[in-house]
Amino acid sequence: MATNMKKKTQRIAENKDTRPKAIAKYVRISPYKVRVVLDLIRGKSVNEAVAILENVSKAGALPVKKVVLSAAANAEHNLSMNPADLKVAECYADQGPTLKRMQPMAHGRGFRILKRTSHITVVLDVMK
Repeated sequence: MATNMKKKTQRIAENKDTRPKAIAKYVRISPYKVRVVLDLIRGKSVNEAVAILENVSKAGALPVKKVVLSAAANAEHNLSMNPADLKVAECYADQGPTLKRMQPMAHGRGFRILKRTSHITVVLDVMK
C-alpha cells in the first residue's frame, strides 16, 4: 500500500508543470467578459501583453493585467527567469461561484440577478 502511494507521488512530481503561472480567484467580473480580453494577449510576449492591456478599454483588462504581472514576478523571483524573455503560453478564465441577488418586479414578483465571478489563470513560457 505504501509503495503504491510513493510511486504515485513520484509520478505526480515527474509530470508537474514547471512553467511560471499566476491565478486570481473570485474576481467579481463575468468570465465571458474576461475571455474577450484573454484572446487578445494569448501567445504574445509579456511586455506586449501588458501594453495591449493598458490600452484596451474593457472591464476585464485591469484584473488580467494584474495576473500577467504577477506571473512575470513569480517567474523572476521563484524561477530566476528574465521577464523580457517570457510569453503568455496559456490563459483562461473559469467560472467561480455565482452570487444570487433579487430585483423586485411588478406584481410582487422577484427577478433573479446573477453576479458572476471568475478564476483567471495565466501560464507563461520561455520564447523560442
